[in-house]
Amino acid sequence: MDIWFWVAAVVAAALVGMGKGGVPIVGMLSVPVMALVMNPVTAAGMLLPVYVVSDMFGLYAYRHAYDRRVLGILVPGAIVGIGVGWATASVVPEAAVTLLVGLIGVAFALNLILRKPVLAEPKRAEVAPGLFWGAVTGFTSFVSHAGAPPYQVYTLPLGMPKAVFAGTATITFAIINAAKLVPYYALGQLGLENLEMAAVLSVPAVVAVFVGVWAVKVMPEKLFFRLVTWALMLISLKLVWDGAKGLI
Repeated sequence: MDIWFWVAAVVAAALVGMGKGGVPIVGMLSVPVMALVMNPVTAAGMLLPVYVVSDMFGLYAYRHAYDRRVLGILVPGAIVGIGVGWATASVVPEAAVTLLVGLIGVAFALNLILRKPVLAEPKRAEVAPGLFWGAVTGFTSFVSHAGAPPYQVYTLPLGMPKAVFAGTATITFAIINAAKLVPYYALGQLGLENLEMAAVLSVPAVVAVFVGVWAVKVMPEKLFFRLVTWALMLISLKLVWDGAKGLI
């Protein structure tokens, strides 16, 4: 069991790092991978510091590639969502949130896959939808580290270049993860043992950040966003399954 624990832990940390390097969606797999060998709530608490450390390197890598307007809209909404998640942590079943996030992701991915291809023209980020999806992103990220699908729902149609898309996501979730540290500590999910383990797992995570940055640079634009769409679909289907199973 110790061997399998470390295999799962290193894989999960690498997934976190690659996600912070800009590879779409893969970071969402980290908690499910760790949940194979431990309680998912404990896994989420253990991985949050790994996210935060990886964020620092992701922020450096994408310090010149981001959309200020999108950040200015999404982040305030996300902070509100985190506050709601903290306030309702003992009331809302995690399975219900997981199911909702999965359904949103599946619906959006299906829309992207089935609609006729059109030239993606850059669009101006609108405030009201951005605040709403930002709040949903913050809430679902707090409850189940599953903030990527609602984030994608708002940002994919904006037509950002892939580097700006990846950088904006990296910065957004860096702020969200830092904001989650206080409520996670207050809820007892950041014990000394978890922090010691997170310190070890930060090493493969940091290496994977730069692997992710390299992958984004060399990946063709169409392939990049096709990967985003299909990864969103697959992860969302897994979330639907997990959420439905948890509610039955």
